[in-house]
Amino acid sequence: MTPGLRLKSVAAALIAAAISAASASGGPSRPPDVDYVPTPHKVVREMLRLARVTAKDIVYDLGCGDGRIVITAARTTGARAWGFEIDPDLVEEARLNAEKEKVSRLVTIEERDIFGLDLSSATVVTLYLLPELNVKLLPQLKKLRPGARIVSHDFGIEGYRPDAEITVPHYDGKVSKLYLWNAPLRKTTDYFAND
Repeated sequence: MTPGLRLKSVAAALIAAAISAASASGGPSRPPDVDYVPTPHKVVREMLRLARVTAKDIVYDLGCGDGRIVITAARTTGARAWGFEIDPDLVEEARLNAEKEKVSRLVTIEERDIFGLDLSSATVVTLYLLPELNVKLLPQLKKLRPGARIVSHDFGIEGYRPDAEITVPHYDGKVSKLYLWNAPLRKTTDYFAND
């Protein structure tokens, strides 16, 4: 085997090992679905208030970014909170933020693809995703236990009327819409059937 061919074989083996290690660790193997846009802190507080988060809750934030929702939930209510994020840089930032805020004992940040998660343990799920991604999550959201709450920043879930919605003004004059659903999710037509 020539030195050049040997070097290419070693490089290929290293790449294969790296891919295998990422798969074994459960790490994501694809880019994020959306660019990270942080939820303003005022909106974070209103999301948690709308979902009535308490220390008894288990909060899941899908696409947690820098961890601000799960950190705020833990710091202000004592809830156990998990943040799931596909971007490894944001995962590291969120973990550091949790340490800095001294809530690491309550907050867990995992590098995961949210579309492969089992959400059945959550009592509160928070979202700031595009409408088509909210719809893609429906099979998982429908497995939430009765009484669990879903709160979404700015985007609804097509075909599912929220149980509550509020408008939150920002400090800069902009506004955010927040939507709340209580599990089990019911299609919009189901609401009208009970009227």
